[in-house]
Amino acid sequence: MKLSHFQFDLPKELLAEYPAENRDESRLMVIDRKKGTIEHKMFKDVIDYFDDGDVLILNNTKVFPARLYGNKEKTGARIEVFLLRELNSEQRLWDVLVDPARKIRIGNKLYFGDDDSLVAEVIDNTTSRGRTLRFLYDGSYEEFRNKLTELGETPIPKYISRDVTPEDAERYQTIYAKEEGAVAAPTAGLHFSKHLLKKLEIKGIKFAEVTLHVGLGTFNPVEVEDLSKHKMDSEELKITQEACDIVNEAKAKKKRICTVGTTSMRAVESSVSSQNTLNPFDGWTNKFVFPPHDFTIPTCMITNFHTPKSTLLMMVSAFCGHDLMKKAYAEAIKEEYKFYSYGDAMLII
Repeated sequence: MKLSHFQFDLPKELLAEYPAENRDESRLMVIDRKKGTIEHKMFKDVIDYFDDGDVLILNNTKVFPARLYGNKEKTGARIEVFLLRELNSEQRLWDVLVDPARKIRIGNKLYFGDDDSLVAEVIDNTTSRGRTLRFLYDGSYEEFRNKLTELGETPIPKYISRDVTPEDAERYQTIYAKEEGAVAAPTAGLHFSKHLLKKLEIKGIKFAEVTLHVGLGTFNPVEVEDLSKHKMDSEELKITQEACDIVNEAKAKKKRICTVGTTSMRAVESSVSSQNTLNPFDGWTNKFVFPPHDFTIPTCMITNFHTPKSTLLMMVSAFCGHDLMKKAYAEAIKEEYKFYSYGDAMLII
């Protein structure tokens, strides 16, 4: 498969600027791989496709307010700082992206907050936009993290042209988010409401939680025609023994195992044993799933509608079958499904 196989025309108006009014009332396209059929449902109908003992694999990562705005010393120029990952908690070192980057050099200081209560010094250049910052703050580590949360903004995707609203802090987060560390939401999970999760639980569906801290690398454009030459950024991944036990028991009983989102899929496909069972994992993964790929753990997946040439689309193609995926996407555009982070969902069975 080549990069050009994943190009399609996506009308701008289909990129969702706002979430659905109710989480579980976005639209749901159901694709049956065996039958080659496409159905149109509401997301809450997802319960009809699962039975007692089936498993949903959820990514419980939590998005932190990663976007800060500060001012450069002397000039006062407004600078956007996007926190990517903490490098050293004692020294308060962070890997960040800055914009506009050309103005930010090693040794520059940036001031945050109306009272300049947080200061950062640029200590390294990592990429064209990447920098390493050392934050200078008098309080304890906990107070420092609270200050970042206070000054930070929900990192909704750049394609959303509106300002961030208070609602985004809640809606750009799954209701089962627990482990803070993501700079983007695992968006397939945004469709689950508390009510729907309770109904699934009552029906006997089990939940296996994994933690994959989504980084911006997930959204990096693929710039090579030969997909095997694309390098994914590493993301932090944790899979507990408890999650493995739930998944492996269901696998042994030939129950349906559904990854909720491309991040959950990437997580489980990163840690498969030689016996084709799920292994515990604690580390980093740079797994890139693209066609052809033999999936070991999941029998179905829930995902959103992705943008052209994205690694996420490539994973869906590998799981769904390329021709059926193309047919489904053509149908989604015709039926005006909403795409991307706040968009509608797809269930592939």
